[in-house]
Amino acid sequence: MSVKELLSLPAAVSVATAARAFGIGSDKAYDLIKADEFPAKLIPLGRTQKVATASIWDVLGVSPM
Repeated sequence: MSVKELLSLPAAVSVATAARAFGIGSDKAYDLIKADEFPAKLIPLGRTQKVATASIWDVLGVSPM
């Protein structure tokens, strides 16, 4: 995912989109979540989870400004 794509993401994204940003597969992302080792902030929404885009930017060292 390019920096331009990262900066155009909405405030919260799916785990699959976050995994793509980190360059990993969705299965690996869910394994990391299960092990409480996912590097970005998770937002629980009922039975699903979203990932805070700002936390993805922080982990990847991307600045919106």
